[in-house]
Amino acid sequence: MIDLHCHVLPGIDDGPSTTASSIALARAAAEVGVRRIVATPHVSTRYPNEADSIARLVEEVAFALTREGVKVGVQAGAEIALEHIPEIPSEELASLGLGGGEWLLVEPPFGPLVPSLGDTVTALQQAGHKVVLAHPERCPTFHRDPAMLERLVRSGVLTSVTAGALVGRFGKDVRHFALDMAAAKLIHNVASDAHDAKRRRPGLREEIEHAGLGDLMEWLTQEVPAAILGGDDIPPRPRSTPGGSGRRRVRWRREGQSKPVSRWPQRI
Repeated sequence: MIDLHCHVLPGIDDGPSTTASSIALARAAAEVGVRRIVATPHVSTRYPNEADSIARLVEEVAFALTREGVKVGVQAGAEIALEHIPEIPSEELASLGLGGGEWLLVEPPFGPLVPSLGDTVTALQQAGHKVVLAHPERCPTFHRDPAMLERLVRSGVLTSVTAGALVGRFGKDVRHFALDMAAAKLIHNVASDAHDAKRRRPGLREEIEHAGLGDLMEWLTQEVPAAILGGDDIPPRPRSTPGGSGRRRVRWRREGQSKPVSRWPQRI
């Protein structure tokens, strides 16, 4: 499996503080079946990281993993805060793509409702960037206006949902929204967003299977991330029926509808 969103680099953001901790995280990822990690440190006002420093740390971590016999490859990337993008020079922004490619992993804001979010993402696309939204299931704006998320996906934006969100590690509302996204076929990738080996640990397979998305495992964790990193066309989504345990609150809204609409039966 490929983990497209992981904070594995040491001392650069709120991930591991030491190389030893980075090795422990990567080893934990290998134990659950991950064979390639995309290092995606925060690029934000708080963590104004740059592509050159990220690349140097990727090389250092890759060397350390080889030395320690941890069979996980590491590629460079970044998790770019949407509100920080205007402060990043265009050439630097282009160099922050996942695996050095065209796709930017963009973090939508966690704060109150941001009506301009969709317009900002659209402006990125118009500037020639391809966008993967990091954990949109945790974004309050999308919870208030899910039709905005649906419009963005129709425009070519991809979504990367955090595995832990599928099993309630960020609360029941986030879990329900993530499962609604799955039912609406709005998830393209599931990543760990791991920050360490224990508290925010790496995990993919168990969470995906628990959410009833096991028949999409290869597409979510191998085919789509490989296409993103390789600059290839995104493969079509396999036919599947989301299942899993727990109850789904169905509340997706279509454009022009002021109230949530039940599109699928609730599960008990």
